[in-house]
Order: sequence, then C-alpha cells, then structure tokens
Amino acid sequence: MTSYLLAIDQGTTGTRVITVDAKGFIKSRSYLEIKQFFPRPAWVEHNPDEILKSVLKVAHRAIQTARISPLQISAIGITNQRETVVAWDRMTGKPLYRAIVWQDRRTADFCERLRKQGVEPYIRKKTGLLLDPYFSGTKLNWLCKNIGEIYNRAQRRNLLVGTIDTWLLWNLTGGKVHATDFTNASRTLLFDITRKRWSPELLEIFGISPTCLPTVQPSASLFGATAKIGPFPPGIPIYAMAGDQQAALYGQGCYDAGAIKNTYGTGSFLVLNTGRKKVLSKHGLLTTLACDRFGRPVYALEGSIFISGAAVQWLRDGLELIRKASDTEELSRSVRDTGGVYVVPAFVGLGAPYWDSECRGAILGLTRGTGKAHIGRAVLEAIAYQTADVIRAMKRDSRLAMKALRVDGGASANGFLMQFQADILGMRVERSSVIESTAWGIAKLAACSAGVWPDVRKIDRAIRYRIYNFLMSAARRKNLYSGWISSVHRILSGQN
Repeated sequence: MTSYLLAIDQGTTGTRVITVDAKGFIKSRSYLEIKQFFPRPAWVEHNPDEILKSVLKVAHRAIQTARISPLQISAIGITNQRETVVAWDRMTGKPLYRAIVWQDRRTADFCERLRKQGVEPYIRKKTGLLLDPYFSGTKLNWLCKNIGEIYNRAQRRNLLVGTIDTWLLWNLTGGKVHATDFTNASRTLLFDITRKRWSPELLEIFGISPTCLPTVQPSASLFGATAKIGPFPPGIPIYAMAGDQQAALYGQGCYDAGAIKNTYGTGSFLVLNTGRKKVLSKHGLLTTLACDRFGRPVYALEGSIFISGAAVQWLRDGLELIRKASDTEELSRSVRDTGGVYVVPAFVGLGAPYWDSECRGAILGLTRGTGKAHIGRAVLEAIAYQTADVIRAMKRDSRLAMKALRVDGGASANGFLMQFQADILGMRVERSSVIESTAWGIAKLAACSAGVWPDVRKIDRAIRYRIYNFLMSAARRKNLYSGWISSVHRILSGQN
C-alpha cells in the first residue's frame, strides 16, 4: 500500500495541511482561517479549541482531496506559530484561558521591571533572546499571576502548558504525550540553549513550575502516535515537530552553516544556520536552535522584520495607489528609480537589527516630480533594504560566507523585488518552486525521522529554483544603501 506524509502547519492567521507522497510530490493542500481576538489594546488571543478543530477539519479535507485512506499515512509532522502559549488542565484537558499569541504585548511592563533588576544580560546569555513580550516565558508568568484557575492548578500540579505544537500533540495522542522540540523550547526564555534543557534559574526568574512544562526532544524524533481523533485512526506516528521559521529553513534545504533563508510575509523572518557554533549577537539578532539535515539541533541567528508585505497592503488599502499587491511590480518598472525617495515603513517601530518600537514610518526625499510609481517602488525597495540590514548584521556576528539567499513567502513572487534584493545584497537570490516552505519542511523532517527519505538531499534535487543574479554595480549599490541608512538614522533620531 502506498504511504503518504501529512504535514500540519498551524499559523497565526490559519491552519494549513498538505499531504505528500513517498516520491516527494505534494498531493493535496487545504487551508482554513482562524479567528483572532483583541480584548484590549495590544492584547492578541486565540481559542485553543478552535485551533484543534481547525487542524482536524483541514486534515480531513486534505486526506479527502488526496483520495487516500488515513491508514496510508506513515508519518505526521507538526509545525506552528512559535511563541504562542496555551495552559490547560492535566485531568480534563480543558484550556484554562485563551492562547496568548506571540504578537501580544501585555507583558511589556513586566519585562521593563526585570530589565531594571539587571537580569537581561543573564537571560540573553542563557537563551540567546532579548527580554521582550514576544517570547513565551513572560506570557506564562502573566497567566500564572493573573488567572486564578491557572495558579490553583499549578499549586496542585494539575497544570500543563506549552506552545501550540505541544497543545496539538497532547490532543492528537489522546493526552498521552506532553512534549515539545528544541526549536520551540528555544523561543520561550526558559530554555538553556547551551545545555539544551529547561533552566531552573530562568524558571525561578519567571515564576514557572517545572512540573507544568513539556519534555523536550530533537525535532526529528518519535513524539508519539495518534489516538482515534477526527480523521485519524489510532497508531499513526508523529515523527517531527518544529517552529515555523525553523521548518521553513529546513524546507529550503538550509542544513549547513552559512545557509540562509528569508520568508517574506506580513513581516519578514531571516534565519541563518550557524551550525555547531553558538553565536550570541552583538548587532540586534536572536540566537536560536534549528535543525541539521538529520533533524539534530544546530544553532542559528534570526532577524525579524516587522513590516514587509504589510507595507504593500498599506499602498493598496491606505493610500489606494494600487488595486492588488501584484500591481506593484509593473508600477515599479514604470520608472527608472525612486527619484531619491525612501520609504521607511516603521508603522509599528523597527525590528532587527534596530529594535526601536517607538519610532514611526516616514517618506523622505519627496519633490514636485514624485509620483505614485516612485512611492510604490520605494516601498518594494524598503523591503529589500531591511533584509540587507539584517544580513549585514548576520555577517558581522557570524563571520560566515553566504553564497545565496533562499526566499519564500508571498512577496517573493514579485520579480522586481527579488531582482532588487539580489542587486542590493550583491548576492544570488533563489526562489523555490515549492511555495509552502514551512509545511514542506516539516513533511521532509517527518520523512527523514521516519526513514522514508534517508537522504533528503535526493528529494531536494528535484526542486526547481528561479535564480536572480545581481546586476547592479558596486558603486550604485553603495550609494543607494547609504541613502537608506541615512533615512533610517533620521527616523531613529526623530529628525523626520
């Protein structure tokens, strides 16, 4: 009987499932949006039960679309929005509060108090992360301090917590397995990335009991088997789990030190594999765990850009300069350059490598000759400039040679942007023919773990890439990028 892989990609705005056959061909895709809740300013929540139901519903659709039997599924992989956390009752399995999403900023004051206590350098050294509401540990602290039911169950050791992968695993296995993987654990502010274990010292700082935390294991390993739930019969092995950006890194075949990818979504996420070398950034990047070719833990540097595709949405919905996102390519090509215009899309501040949440965006260099094409082109160029900022920091921190940037995400379909990206980096850009890099990556990881594909490189060879070679002169590249840096510094200094 032909066997298939099933990949679950549970993201911030929705849940995606793909099925893949033993030869590496995607047989079906299914997607369903989930609801986000905004109960207060800067608060973002999800319903954990809705997330689970969406996974079961989308998996059922994907299995039906592929016209396969669930009994033909040889391995399941799970990838997820990373820092979002859930707390639930060990005995009943019921969530005790909505999931607090990675975007949520309610713990900003708590982070500031810890910062004033002088513990941030210690946290940074242990975890590779900044002290920020973005990460899970601060959210778990809030839940334990503010939700009476959660505090009471923690005292009675009836509390379980975890990121979304852990919540899904616990439910898919019928409550038998409470576990996570190294990549998700490394995003919590509670995990020692050198010793690769929960840190007692960090748990004390954040007020978290070790009894409620999941066990941690390699991303490519056996996490358990399904109970009878939704479309799944009992006994399907769950062979891989990883955070979404690490899954995309694996999906892009970035297994070795120096390999780098960028996912262009609402924001952008760049991840550089640094291999066995743990690099603590001095230039505004995060240190995290990723996977080598066999799913074993390696280190990586990550840079998060707050606004990428969202800037194009602003052109469409805010300024109404375009009807649809794809219009930006033709609009940008209609002028030779931006006419000296720079757009700094700091709508919610600037992420890596600047980390200034208070600054705001601006359009600089406007003249009477500026038209909508110049502004549209400047927005696309800003996406590429921000990527160049992060890669510049990565080079300084890692001292690794980077031969090419592998790209995925919606904005990577824009040919003008990808060519300008190659030009401003002075680096080859490679766009994969597989658009679902995150789901594809966790499918590959599950196949590797299960022994379906002992050598994933053979599967990678069948993937086609659209290559963008840099054409811009070094002098022009330097001049344009200097203008960008000058514009950013004006924003940061409040001179705009």
